[in-house]
Parts: sequence; structure tokens; C-alpha cells
Amino acid sequence: MIQLVFATNNTHKLDEVREVVGNKFHIQTLADIGCTDDIPETGDTFEANASQKSTYLYSRYGCDCFADDSGLEVAALANEPGVYSARYSGTRDMEKNIDLLLHRLGDRPDRAARFRTVISLRIGDDEHFFEGVIEGQIGYERQGNGGFGYDPLFTPNGYVKTFAQMTPSEKNAISHRAIAVAKLADFLKTKF
Repeated sequence: MIQLVFATNNTHKLDEVREVVGNKFHIQTLADIGCTDDIPETGDTFEANASQKSTYLYSRYGCDCFADDSGLEVAALANEPGVYSARYSGTRDMEKNIDLLLHRLGDRPDRAARFRTVISLRIGDDEHFFEGVIEGQIGYERQGNGGFGYDPLFTPNGYVKTFAQMTPSEKNAISHRAIAVAKLADFLKTKF
């Protein structure tokens, strides 16, 4: 079984990834390898942040690994919150982040948005990138209790439920992370 370290301790992300990659790969977390470092994430793009995290992990721990950076981009807000999605309000309090997003959007009719994930895979000295994008709309209020982050606001195009109203399996079948991870898994299957 192929072992890879995923540069996260976020159980939601880990569950999504494990569901997509299946049993062929053993995915470890930062905690599994004893990494308690506060990994830098200072880039101004998803690609830069993902690369910074995977490079840090590979250089410090010498393991094949991957890291992601994800976020919500709202067209009417010049693609905010983008790389600042997790700390949009200046905190990591998602309720405050959602409140700020709804406040900034106000009653604008243009609610187009997309979730983006970029994965940086480090195998030895080689780095590969994989991207997943899902387009959708931002609602005027929260709907649903599942998921995490901005999921209660985001309805993917062609669907009537927000991510937070979907079951984990429904969301994982179409999410930005699932798309990027599927590309990662396809690439790994051709390498191993």
C-alpha cells in the first residue's frame, strides 16, 4: 500500500480525501507523523500556499506528501475571500466569516461563486499540481447543518441543495476537493 502524508489535521478534509482515493493509498495526517509545527501559509495564491506546505513537510520530514489550499471566490467581490477564506473576518471563526461575506454581498443579485482547491504533490524532488473547481451561487442566508466553512451558503450549479444540506457522499461526489483529489489519485495510479 502506498503511503502519503496529507498536510492536515482537519478531519473533514481527511474524510473527503480518503473517500475519494479508496484503499490503495494509506493517507497519514500531520499528527500521524508527529508533526506539530505551525506550517507557514503566506502565499497570495492557492498554488503558492499548497506548494509552501508540501515543500515544508517534505524538507522537514522527508516523506512523500501532498498539501492543499482551498477557498471560496465570489465574482461580485473581486474573488474574495479567496486565499483568505478561513480567516476572512480576521479570525478563524467561520460564523463571523459567513456574516462578513453576507454583509459585503448585501442584496446584490449577482451571487456567482466558485470553490477552488489546488493540491501540491511532492514525491521526491518532483512537484505536481492538481486543481478542482465547482461553480455555484451564494445564498442570501444559511441553509443546512452539514459540511463546514461556507457550505451553508453555497449551492452548486445544477443543484437545489447547499453543500451543507447534502450528505457527505453527495458532496464528495462533486466537490472541488473531490475533483482535485480524483486527479491526484489518477496520477498516482499511473505512477505506482
